[in-house]
Amino acid sequence: MNFSVNSCFWHCRGVLTAIAIAGVAAACGGSNGLSPSTETPLPGDSTLGAAPTDSAPSDTLIGPADSLPAPGATGPGIVFAIMGMKAQYMAYPYNGSKYGVEPAWIINELNTARAKGGRMILELASGADERIQNGDGTFSYTKWKALVDGYRKFNLNSYITDGTLMGHFLIDEPQNARKWGGKPIPHATVEAMAKYSKSIWPSLPTFARVAPIWLSQTSISYVYLDAGWAQYLAPFGNPTTWITSQIAAAKKKGLGLALGLNVLDGGNGSSGIRGTLSGKWKMSPTEIRTYGMALLNQPYACGFFSWSHVEGGATYFARTDIKSAMTSLSKLAAAHIKTSCRQ
Repeated sequence: MNFSVNSCFWHCRGVLTAIAIAGVAAACGGSNGLSPSTETPLPGDSTLGAAPTDSAPSDTLIGPADSLPAPGATGPGIVFAIMGMKAQYMAYPYNGSKYGVEPAWIINELNTARAKGGRMILELASGADERIQNGDGTFSYTKWKALVDGYRKFNLNSYITDGTLMGHFLIDEPQNARKWGGKPIPHATVEAMAKYSKSIWPSLPTFARVAPIWLSQTSISYVYLDAGWAQYLAPFGNPTTWITSQIAAAKKKGLGLALGLNVLDGGNGSSGIRGTLSGKWKMSPTEIRTYGMALLNQPYACGFFSWSHVEGGATYFARTDIKSAMTSLSKLAAAHIKTSCRQ
């Protein structure tokens, strides 16, 4: 998938509220944090205007003049979400999130999302990668299960039934050997994780954030893993060609599919806004519309998730031009044929 989520993502989760309210880009204070200047277009850029001062999203899910149907309601539509967004910040045009939680606040997150008509895919074994690694950095299935077990005491059935909790995010980038002590997590282990989740919550869809092409590179059959994740970056080339190949791989293995854009580090440089990583660029409004439309024109998608509300994302998404581009995509998501994450 060629997409890395650096450790700042995880360590900043605890200060996400402060980030969203203040629009501060460098919450972790490390080399991957963004200074205010990196949110400003480079000289000569004509695509993006200056960032607005109200960097925090309004605390309203549905816009009064141009509302979106809640995903899961009667009729078409798939969730249109931002990764890393706490439920309290769900605001039009977004009606969902992928978010890493802890047991202490899972019920509050779900209740807040439910009150807004939102949908959440939750990562239960969340936090720094070290929490689910052995001493040598390789993945620890035992540690992962122990974290997931922390949620057994909660009755999540009503949230699953009404769609507020739309999925369990099992693992991020299992194919990325650099994250896991030089060894990718085996396909069979990913399936075992999904099986363990189903043993606790049988009807909760399971997701692994990895491209279906990687998931298809095995002879095993997925019985418990429900869906893969196809997140587009400009270096991947033609978005239609790329997503077509991902869909073919998902269908080959009987998997559903979540789509999305890496808007913070997946641009082609035309925006002039530096990304969170060295040499990377945020997407321009034109890129968002072009790439997003190519992905959402495909009927085989159960949700659209953009990365991310942390890493300076709150400020970026609050820009008038970016919000306009994302609103255009949200309308396509609202009109999208309703597709199940469980194929």
